[in-house]
Amino acid sequence: MAARKTPRTLLTGWFTFLHGEVTAGDVLALERVREVLGRSGIPHDTAWSPGFRPDALRLEDADPARYTHVVFVCGPLHGPQVARLHERYADCVRVAVGVSVIDPGDPAVRGFHHVLPRDADGVRPTADLAAAAPGRPVTPVAGVVLTHGQGEYGGRRRHEEVAERVTGWLARTDCARVELDTRLAPGDWRLCRTPAQLQSVLARLDVVVTDRLHGLVLALRAGVPALAVDPVEGGAKVTAQARVHRWPALVPAERLTEGELDRWWRWCLLAGRAAARRRQRAFRSGSGGAPAEDLVEILRPAPEPARRGVGPS
Repeated sequence: MAARKTPRTLLTGWFTFLHGEVTAGDVLALERVREVLGRSGIPHDTAWSPGFRPDALRLEDADPARYTHVVFVCGPLHGPQVARLHERYADCVRVAVGVSVIDPGDPAVRGFHHVLPRDADGVRPTADLAAAAPGRPVTPVAGVVLTHGQGEYGGRRRHEEVAERVTGWLARTDCARVELDTRLAPGDWRLCRTPAQLQSVLARLDVVVTDRLHGLVLALRAGVPALAVDPVEGGAKVTAQARVHRWPALVPAERLTEGELDRWWRWCLLAGRAAARRRQRAFRSGSGGAPAEDLVEILRPAPEPARRGVGPS
């Protein structure tokens, strides 16, 4: 008589098949299932897409002889990729949970021993698993305002190098990234139409990462700390504005390292908010308007010299 297999479950889903195209909903649904299984003491492994988690267990490396159950989590049940699970794991109990059933007659659906759908014809819908996923600490939201232009600086330009380093660092930093542009456009839904719209977005951020003058100034105007990088060798207008407003979170292109970015990132998230709000209050009091006042003095008509009266001789 063959030895009885030790119960163990393999978790899979569309996050297993798609090469790097894993959705947040997929992962949250999976975390909900893993939480429930862990709380119930059910041992399990998760297979991942190599494009998303290259070092994790891949479906093709998950030995069918090791598992008693296979659970397909989230997504629609359809297509040959799902159907092949039934062939590869023919000796396992196969369960689909939190899925959409489009065609009950699809072999991808019929191959499961149990289907617990979130929606299917004739079945009362249930909440998607992602809705009840275990909570996680909220990560900072970073607005990213970068430029690839400014050809007027000629050989001092380090824009491409700066953008590559900053975006590479951001990709490895635990934060939610929002790409923003200071350009305004009345007919492009991707851009703000008015400065007020852009300011409303900036005010809801935790930090702004920028190599643009107005990325720095508008962030401070909104009371949001800016991690500024000057993309011009030797420093230019970004450095000048940081000096004017006594803003310390500035990294010159020549000293752009992950260590410097990490250092000022931590400062922005800790002391930077209060510092940015102090600058915001100064702006609202009229500080920074000196050039405009000087302009008035230039444009104001000079008083005409007093004419000497001409009396009778």
